[in-house]
Amino acid sequence: MISIFFRWKRIGINSIETVFEIIDRRLLSHRNVSLPYEGASPVCLFKNIIYAYKHRTEVNHITGDTHYIAIGLGRNTILTIHDVQSALRITNPLKRFYIKLLWFYLPALIVKKITVISDFTRKELEQTIPFAKHKIVVIHDPFCSDIQYSASKAIGLQPTILHLGTKVNKNLERVIKAVEGLTCKLVVLGKMTYNQHGLMKASKICYENYYDLPYSRVLELYRNCDVVSFPSTYEGFGLPILEANAVGRPILAGDIEVLHEVAGDAVYFVDPTDTNAIKQGLVELLGNSELRLELISKGLQNVKRFAPEIIAAKYNDLYNSILGKK
Repeated sequence: MISIFFRWKRIGINSIETVFEIIDRRLLSHRNVSLPYEGASPVCLFKNIIYAYKHRTEVNHITGDTHYIAIGLGRNTILTIHDVQSALRITNPLKRFYIKLLWFYLPALIVKKITVISDFTRKELEQTIPFAKHKIVVIHDPFCSDIQYSASKAIGLQPTILHLGTKVNKNLERVIKAVEGLTCKLVVLGKMTYNQHGLMKASKICYENYYDLPYSRVLELYRNCDVVSFPSTYEGFGLPILEANAVGRPILAGDIEVLHEVAGDAVYFVDPTDTNAIKQGLVELLGNSELRLELISKGLQNVKRFAPEIIAAKYNDLYNSILGKK
């Protein structure tokens, strides 16, 4: 029996759940277990560990976020880690030690295998838990095979740029400055802050903001845009690249290592710290139809590497290795 463990379900936060929903029916026979408690307090952690202990089976898979439940699950466990820096950029030394101990050190000592979603994340993780290098395996995130290619239309007088994410690493503030003065509509996916709204209005940009949308509406935003903006300064993987590739939209992305790993040559890379480079990239993409078609063609080829059946097979190989069937 295989048990796949998920964090407590939170409204609007479902990136990990979405990844595993895509491959769920392709995985070996299993049951999905959602933890009952949210938070990082010792009481919540203890209750979740006990709950996990009571629901453990022959093979256990922690899908991310709640790494610490490995304490209750034991050795026959696979732990998926999606990124490292978001947990370790904490400045308070006591809290940082608490996170390192319960989210990284102890789980890494206990589990049999650790999967990461990119080679970039593998390198980061090896620096954090060098004693567990031999346990780490790279299994990329899949793209959703339900995404249908949608032929793009000729760009009109007011092209639409879809920007993904509002956190600091998503670089929205620089994109706003880059778009200032361009005749376009900027659609932002992710809840914007008061300051971000203020910056939009001060820059006199025509914009729309959406968040907490069902996935069908997210795909509609992709289909309705002309260019996708994703000049991130940091990512653990970069799933929006695959979504844009699959829908058939050219995407501007930050020139960082992990996005090269995910995108290959199927995106337009820019220096994410340079506002002028972002502006020039958007202008080039909007004005050059041949470039857009080339990137769209390359994107449709790129997503094939991340097909759900390929990713699911890699997890199944790990399950079988622990079950002793391989």
